[in-house]
Amino acid sequence: MTFHRFKTTSLLLAAAFSVLSCTSSTPDGFLQKTNSTAKDHIMLVRRTPPTFGFTRLSALAAHYPDLGVFVGQKDFPDFIAETSKNGNRYIILYYISPRQAYACRSGVGSSTSVEFSGPYPITDGELSTLSNLKNKVAPTPMN
Repeated sequence: MTFHRFKTTSLLLAAAFSVLSCTSSTPDGFLQKTNSTAKDHIMLVRRTPPTFGFTRLSALAAHYPDLGVFVGQKDFPDFIAETSKNGNRYIILYYISPRQAYACRSGVGSSTSVEFSGPYPITDGELSTLSNLKNKVAPTPMN
């Protein structure tokens, strides 16, 4: 990881937080308003034009500072998936190119702490699903 990449990602997170401030009173307000939309869904994360997954991940990174640091160091994933169980939020970050996924779980008893695990290999089935979804949402332009 180079400093330049970390700086660029940090600037993109800051820009996303600015967008959030225009669309909602706080990143937490945005999260609350969009929880049902995000629950149990896989979301494409694309900066330009910003997708719902990008905006959602940016708000999550504002709410969970360690997630913001992780994304700042690793860069934005290609996809995120979100679910919750027993009061914990689970966020899966999918990086297609290295075929790796990371799991992020909100800490029990703390509203802003998270734990990470991974990387986990992305299976052929997951890769196929993610690639098909990416092509449906953001088809590759024909030359």
